[in-house]
Amino acid sequence: MNVGVLYSRIRRDEKLLLSELRDRGHEVTKIDVRKERFGIHEPPAAFDGVDIVVDRCLATSRSRYVTRFVDAYDIPVVNEPETAAICADKARNSLALAEADVPTPATEITFTKEAALESIESFGYPCVLKPVIGSWGRLMAKIDSKDAAEAILEHKETLGHYEHKVFYIQEFVEKPGRDIRVVATDGEPVAAMARTSDHWLTNAARGAKTEAIDVSDEMADLVKRASDAVGGGLLGIDLMETGDSYTVHEVNHTVEFKALNEVSDVDVPAAVVDWLETRARNVEVTA
Repeated sequence: MNVGVLYSRIRRDEKLLLSELRDRGHEVTKIDVRKERFGIHEPPAAFDGVDIVVDRCLATSRSRYVTRFVDAYDIPVVNEPETAAICADKARNSLALAEADVPTPATEITFTKEAALESIESFGYPCVLKPVIGSWGRLMAKIDSKDAAEAILEHKETLGHYEHKVFYIQEFVEKPGRDIRVVATDGEPVAAMARTSDHWLTNAARGAKTEAIDVSDEMADLVKRASDAVGGGLLGIDLMETGDSYTVHEVNHTVEFKALNEVSDVDVPAAVVDWLETRARNVEVTA
């Protein structure tokens, strides 16, 4: 098959994926979205002959719009645009999980700093303030006092972009110094790792220590339900341990897997390509 890979920068994750596709004899068409012009009626020439498209855009804005256009061209794309739109927006992500009865941290949205402060005080200290759009733990704040809350809210209110005026406030979950990332394909776990750090943020991108862990039946059930809630696809589901259970705090649609591949016995890019081949065959059958 001819696999189109949408990108703006080729990272280690994309290199692993491209290598696996080529090793299996698949044709690969790399599509740098920074250089293309997407018309509302006809796709760019770069898409000629492409059987399926994989979104690996680094920027959320590009991912959300490009997948919409590719889908409008009737070219199969993973992840699908609605999944990208839900996962890219933390508010929509939380709503989708809650509507599917997936356990997720208590969350409120407000639109003024006065209402945000009321929300923060109702949660109590500490609580967490996050940007509605963002990744790698950037611009997230653990708020420990009213003084800190007032300072952070005033700062956000003065920033220019409208997204900073959407205050996404969440309860602080007392996790045991780690969280869990599960990479899954249409709800089926591929592999999982624990990300451990002395900092309250445990993202691998921020230097957290990673180690492979087994996926329990309870974790697998939550991963399946969370994946279904956002529309399925190639996803990273993030869980936190809460005593003897778990809560799902986020689902990621352009999931990075290099850190997981380094610590897991599972060949993650091979599993991803297995899934892509199945998706492409299913598209051919239904076409």
